[in-house]
Amino acid sequence: MKNLVIVESPAKCKTIEKYLGSDYKVVSSKGHIRDLATTGKYGLGVDVENDFKPNYVIIKGKTKDVNALKKDVKEANMVYLATDPDREGETISWHIFDEIKIPEEKYKRVVFNEITKDVVLNAMDNPGKIDLNLVKSGETRRILDRIIGFRLSKLMQRKTGGKSAGRVQSVALKLIVDREREIQNFIPEEYWTIEADFDEFKAFLEKYHGKEIKVSNEEEADEILSKLTRSFKIESVSEKEKNKSAKEVFRTSTLQQTASTKLGFAPSKTMQIAQKLYEGIDLGQETVGLITYMRTDSVRISESFVHETFGYIAKKYGEQYLGYVKNGKKNENIQDAHEGIRPTSINRTPEEVKPYLSNDEYKLYKLIYARSLASLMHDAKTLATTVILENNGYTFKATGSVLTFDGYLKVYGEYEDSEDTLLPDLKNYKSDIITANKIEKFQHFTKPAPRYTESSLIKELESLGIGRPSTYATIVGTIKDRGYVVLKDKKFEPTEIGMETTDKLQEFFSAIVNVEYTAQMEKDLDDIALAKADNIKILHTFYDEFEPLVEKAFSEMEKKPAEETGENCPLCGSPLVIRKGKYGEFVACSNYPNCKYIKKDKAPVAEICACPKCAKGKIVERKTKKGKIFYGCNNYPKCNYALWYKPTGQICPKCHELLVEKNNEVVCLNCDVDE
Repeated sequence: MKNLVIVESPAKCKTIEKYLGSDYKVVSSKGHIRDLATTGKYGLGVDVENDFKPNYVIIKGKTKDVNALKKDVKEANMVYLATDPDREGETISWHIFDEIKIPEEKYKRVVFNEITKDVVLNAMDNPGKIDLNLVKSGETRRILDRIIGFRLSKLMQRKTGGKSAGRVQSVALKLIVDREREIQNFIPEEYWTIEADFDEFKAFLEKYHGKEIKVSNEEEADEILSKLTRSFKIESVSEKEKNKSAKEVFRTSTLQQTASTKLGFAPSKTMQIAQKLYEGIDLGQETVGLITYMRTDSVRISESFVHETFGYIAKKYGEQYLGYVKNGKKNENIQDAHEGIRPTSINRTPEEVKPYLSNDEYKLYKLIYARSLASLMHDAKTLATTVILENNGYTFKATGSVLTFDGYLKVYGEYEDSEDTLLPDLKNYKSDIITANKIEKFQHFTKPAPRYTESSLIKELESLGIGRPSTYATIVGTIKDRGYVVLKDKKFEPTEIGMETTDKLQEFFSAIVNVEYTAQMEKDLDDIALAKADNIKILHTFYDEFEPLVEKAFSEMEKKPAEETGENCPLCGSPLVIRKGKYGEFVACSNYPNCKYIKKDKAPVAEICACPKCAKGKIVERKTKKGKIFYGCNNYPKCNYALWYKPTGQICPKCHELLVEKNNEVVCLNCDVDE
């Protein structure tokens, strides 16, 4: 009888089994095996009257997997639960332990931050037990998201054209809507700048008689120009050496932000690729994880990696390039459960592994590698020059900067914008007077804050303490998939329904759907994980405030009238309208229930996304002989891929299956993905 190791992803099994040898069997749970039922009050799967006791059921389609796990557990000497090293992974381990009824003395919990032989073997030599406080935190999060998601989504569907609402997605949408309103209400202010153009540089007006000057209109600009001559006195020339430090290694949010701006990757794509790099790449002689775990809010790195990298830097670039460990800014939201995102070995260069990677995998690995290597390299040095010029009481300034030592930019320069601006040597100029070729005025107008990009929205969510590493990509994906926002020129613009949904939520739920409340809830979840807060008390406090607001909204929120099609009912002459039913939109008489006419025109079949199985067909909505909706490949019968739930077109970053819409949430049928 072998020892059994249970991981989340099938992609890890062969690699880990090879590390452990013939005494171990490694199998996968394929993500979550259980979730809350959709029974009981409001279909929450939670007994609200009994301290929010959850009712768990095996996820549809996972019974076969669970039975296989039960068989393996029964035959094993010892069971090692080796799911991912975060709150979600801990919760999955507990579900497996609880559902299969593994005896306490027969299981151990192991955690590793990277899929490499030494780390895996070390984890197996130092096992622990499931952290039940972390499980409580994960369970509380799931219950909160279920209550808020189900209750608000039902409300939005009944009263507006919205499809869903959620604990975090609604706050993210509000940020975008608020920014759009700022832009719409913004009144530009005129201002002018005055520039003196010399042969080798430009200088800009800054002060008048030592005081900051603001030029508000053309008349003021012309008055200043009338007082200036082309001769400028060189008042001072100063040079100062400045150090420019490398940033610390990536955490989840900064990786998503940088991959978005530098590589053009959507957050979901970044996480999908990073997942594969973490789980393991076949390098011919071995299969190994190339990066550490990619869901983290820490920038800590191991001493062994620091030591290895310092040796690499000294050998390849010279000791003058050796830097220091960056610890990052202190942030009370950081959990520091494991390391930042880095290569598992600095000696495994991007060029060395490039033949084994796709183009996108190579790009992301190269970015992670360069950032990690640069983080331990010496500061870059620049010589900054400032020239102050005077003209009839008006002060002009010119600045320049020249790189004198490249430091970390030797490996990270392509990802940072830095240009030399060389000023002439005015310290040894033959005269203290310099003549401008021309002096010009330029009109400008102030601009509103820019619309959020995917990158800047994630940065804002993180800075506000909203969401956690595993949720950012899904938050962004959800508000796009729901039709609440659109991306134009890579910037978010809210749709009409997105603005309407936000306005309705703010009308009735402003006390809960806001930045401060959501951030506090995230802190409460963290406190539960640290045994500093009682999860049942937090759930009661929330529900006692939330449910009366929901009941009031159902009673008082004005229902959006159905959209008219411009046609009249052939039976009674009333306007035809677009209604929503169990199986989607349909056209019917507005005089219902007095008139029950439904238009029978057959709409063209809409293609939802590419088929993940055959890659040739498209997933479309279909019906069984009994009229039940399902989603299958239009390449049938050559391809029999089918789902009962509507796919979103997005891919799960954990198991690479299609994400689907289930119970007003975007989920993976194999994994549980945060809202």
